[in-house]
Amino acid sequence: MLSKEELPACPVATTVQLIGSKWKLLILRNLLGRPWRFNELKKSLEGISQKVLTDSLRALEEDGIVIRTVYPEVPPHVEYSLTELGESMRPILKAMEEWGLAYQKSFK
Repeated sequence: MLSKEELPACPVATTVQLIGSKWKLLILRNLLGRPWRFNELKKSLEGISQKVLTDSLRALEEDGIVIRTVYPEVPPHVEYSLTELGESMRPILKAMEEWGLAYQKSFK
């Protein structure tokens, strides 16, 4: 998690820094519905590399947005889900979805 001194002064820039990449937004979109396993996420995000998915999940986890739960099974079972902070981003993603739908409809 970033310290207060590392955060941009602008709150919009802070949000963009935390979730502004294409892949992070799509990961969050998926996690809004339910917890996902790594391979499920990879299959659902066409074009993402394993490294980018791993790095994105680690960054989201470090920022307190995603939680990684390891279940003591053989083979290991790992799930990713949103923290309370991650859940608080639901209105942001919902607004993006609504805007995107309205924009798509403007071409019909």
